[in-house]
Amino acid sequence: MDTVMKEKGVAKTKFIFGFLVLLYASITCSYAADTISSYQTLRYNETIVSPQETFELGFFRPGNSKNLYVGIWFKKIPNRTIVWVANRNTPLSDTTCVLTLTHQGVLILRNAIKGNVLWSSANSTTLQVRNPIGQLLDTGNFIIYEEGDRINQEDPIWQSFDSLQHTLLPGEKLGWNLDTGKERHLTAWKSEDDPAFSEFSYLIDARGHPQPMITKGQEIQYRAGPWNGLRFSGAFNLKQNRIYNFTFVVDQREIYYQFKLVNTSVITMLVLQPSGHLERLLWLDNKKEWNVYLSRPIDLCDQYSVCGPFGICNIEKTPICDCLKGFEPTSPDHWRITDWSQGCRHTITLDCKPGEGFNEYSNLKLPDTRESWFNQTMTLAECEEMCRSNCSCTAYANSNIIGSGSGCLLWFGNLTDIRMLPENRDTIYIRLSASELDLIDNSRSPSVRRSAGRSIRVIVNVTFVVLGILVSICLFYWFYRKKKQQGIPGNEPGRDHENRSDDENLDLPLFGLSAILKATNNFSINNKLGEGGFGPVYKGVLEDGQEIAVKRLAKTSTQGLHEFKNEVISISKLQHRNLAKLLGCCIERSEKLLIYEYMPNKGLDSFIFDKTQSQRSEIGTYGYMAPEYAGDGIFSIKSDVYSFGVLVLEIVSGDKNRGFVHKEHCNNLIGHAWGLHNEGGSLQLVAKCLGESINVCQVLRSIHIALLCVQRHPDDRPTMTTVILMLGSESPLPSPKEPGFYVGKTKQDTTESSSSYGTSSTNELSISMLKGR
Repeated sequence: MDTVMKEKGVAKTKFIFGFLVLLYASITCSYAADTISSYQTLRYNETIVSPQETFELGFFRPGNSKNLYVGIWFKKIPNRTIVWVANRNTPLSDTTCVLTLTHQGVLILRNAIKGNVLWSSANSTTLQVRNPIGQLLDTGNFIIYEEGDRINQEDPIWQSFDSLQHTLLPGEKLGWNLDTGKERHLTAWKSEDDPAFSEFSYLIDARGHPQPMITKGQEIQYRAGPWNGLRFSGAFNLKQNRIYNFTFVVDQREIYYQFKLVNTSVITMLVLQPSGHLERLLWLDNKKEWNVYLSRPIDLCDQYSVCGPFGICNIEKTPICDCLKGFEPTSPDHWRITDWSQGCRHTITLDCKPGEGFNEYSNLKLPDTRESWFNQTMTLAECEEMCRSNCSCTAYANSNIIGSGSGCLLWFGNLTDIRMLPENRDTIYIRLSASELDLIDNSRSPSVRRSAGRSIRVIVNVTFVVLGILVSICLFYWFYRKKKQQGIPGNEPGRDHENRSDDENLDLPLFGLSAILKATNNFSINNKLGEGGFGPVYKGVLEDGQEIAVKRLAKTSTQGLHEFKNEVISISKLQHRNLAKLLGCCIERSEKLLIYEYMPNKGLDSFIFDKTQSQRSEIGTYGYMAPEYAGDGIFSIKSDVYSFGVLVLEIVSGDKNRGFVHKEHCNNLIGHAWGLHNEGGSLQLVAKCLGESINVCQVLRSIHIALLCVQRHPDDRPTMTTVILMLGSESPLPSPKEPGFYVGKTKQDTTESSSSYGTSSTNELSISMLKGR
C-alpha cells in the first residue's frame, strides 16, 4: 500500500514538474517572437528574434564583464557579436531589470523591484499612440510603430537605426537629416569589455564640402576626403564590388553615407574599434571568424595633416613628407629633423596680380574641405574663373570626376592633409605666381617641352592673327571715342591731365562725364536719392535704358585723386553676389564719380528698420565688415558669415549695428548683444514692436548663433552650412568667443578719451556710405 502511494506521489510530482516546464517554455517562447506589445516585459533570460532569425535582442554581458546590458546581436554567429547597445553608459549590476514598451510607444529599461528607469528611447515626438508595437527586423533595426499602420513601419515612431552605436549595418545612414537636424555617427566602445562611449567617433563633417573623418575628442585623426562621384578622394581602394555597393548623398534634405548588400548571403559590417580604427568586417562561415576586409587609417600618411599645410605625404618615399611643386618648407631647420608640422609656403609669395595662374596636380588625396565652397552644376572653366577672380581662393577642382568631370570645388586658405595615391583620378589646380609657373614649365622633360613647343607655335601663329584684328578694332574705337570726347565742353586737349593719368590702371569701365550728366539730368535735385559720407547719390538712366546710381564725391571732401583711385581699385576687386555691382567710374575735370547698378527694391534695411526713417542702404560698409577684411584686406567665406551674424542681430533688435546708441554704454550693437548674452539677458535685445509674438527659444537660439558668426577670429566662426544646420535643429550650441569690433567702453570712459576704442582695432580705411537706395 505504501509503495503504491509512493508511486502515485512520484507520478504527481513529475506531472507538476512537467506542467511547470511547459508553462515556462510557453512564456519564454512568447518572447522568442519578433515583436513586443504595449506593457509586455522582456526579462533577463528572454529574447526577441527577427523573423528569419538573423538578429536577436536581449540581455548580455560583454567579454569578461560582470555588467549587464540590453543589446542586439547576430543570432546565428557564435561568440556573440553585438551591433547595438541600449544602455551603453548605464550598465546593470543584477538581473532584476526588465525591458518594457509603454502605451506612449517608449521603450524603457527599469528595475523590476524599485521601478526606477535606467534607460529609455524617449525623444521629442508628440505623436499620440494608441497601440504601439516593437519589432526586431532582419536588418538589425528595432522599430516602434502603430499597430496596423504599414506606413509607420517605413517611418516609425522610433528606430534603433537612428541611434548609431559602434557598428554601421547595411541600410543604416551615417550623416545628417537636415529637416530634423538629427546627426548619426559611430562611437567606439571603451574596450571589448566596456561598451561605454569612448573618445573615438566616425562622422560626416558638414562644414564646407561634406567629408567623413575619425576624431578623438575635438582632434581629427583621419579624413577620408570629399566625395568625387565614385568614392571618397582619400579612399582609393574603396571600389564597387560583388559584395556590397555604396553611395553618398548630398541634397537639400540629407547628407549621408550608406552601403547595401549585393549578395544577401554575405554578412558584413563597418565597425569603429576601441583603438580608433575603422574596419570593414566579413564573416567567413567556413572558418567561423570575422575577416578584416578594409581598415582605416592604413599607414602614417593617413594620419591627419602629418606634413602640415601645402605638404604632401608619400608613403613610398623616405622621408615621407615633401612640399608641393611651387612650395618650400616653412622652417627648413624643423624639416631636416622630420618635424613637418609647420608645413610649406609659396616659394614666391602671391600678390594677386593678373599673371597668377594654376598648376595641375594629379593622383592626390584632395585637401581638407572644411574651408571650401562647392557647386554641383558649374563647369571646370567656370570654376577656374570664379577662383581666379577671388584672391582668397587657393585651389579649385571638379567636385565630380565621373566622365569628363563636372561641378566646382573651391578651397580658401591653407591646403592641408594631402597625400600621394597609387591610383586616383582626382586633379586639383593650385594657385601660383607667374614666375613660379614659368619655373615649373621649364623643369619639364625635353620631350614634353618639344611636344608642348609645337603646340605653342601653332597657338602663337593663330594668336598673332587674332591680336592683329583686335588691335585694329581697338584703335578704331579709341579714335572714335577721342573724337567724341573732344566735343565735350570743357574737355579740350591739354586739360585735366591729372584726372586722366593712370586711368588705365583702374581696370574698370570709364564713363564719360557727358553721358552721366545726361543720365542724371545734370545732377538734378529731383534725381537725388540721398547723401552719405562720400557725397550725394543720384539716380540716372543711360541711353540704353539701364538704371544706375551715381555716387558723387562731395566738393568739400578731403579725399584726393590718389585716395579715390585706391578706393575704386579696392571696390572693383570686391565684386560679390550679395553687394550692389560697381559698373564703373568717371574721373573728368573736378568730378569723381562711382557708377553702381540701381536697386529698385531698395535695400534690405528698408524692410528691417523703421519705415519712418529715410530710406538707407549701406554697401563693401563698416557695420557689416569683418575685422580681418577691414584691418588687413583679407576676405573669405568667413567674412560673409560675420556679415550674416550682424544682419541677424539687426533683424532681432530692429537696430543698426553702426550708429547704435545706448544710454548706459557706448557699445555698438554687437557689443551690446555680447554683454546681454554673458549676463543671461539676451531677450532684452529683442525689438519691443515684436511684443509677445516671438518664439522665445528660437529668438534666443538665433542670437546665440549670430554671436558665433561674429566671433573675432575667422577660424572660430561656423560655415554657413553649419549655421543652417544649427538654425534648423535643437542640438546644443558651443559658447561664443569675444566678437570682432566689440567696443567695451562705458560713457564715462569715452569722455576721458574719445579716441580710444577699447578692444577694437583701428585702421586707415576710407569708408563709403550710400543712402537712399
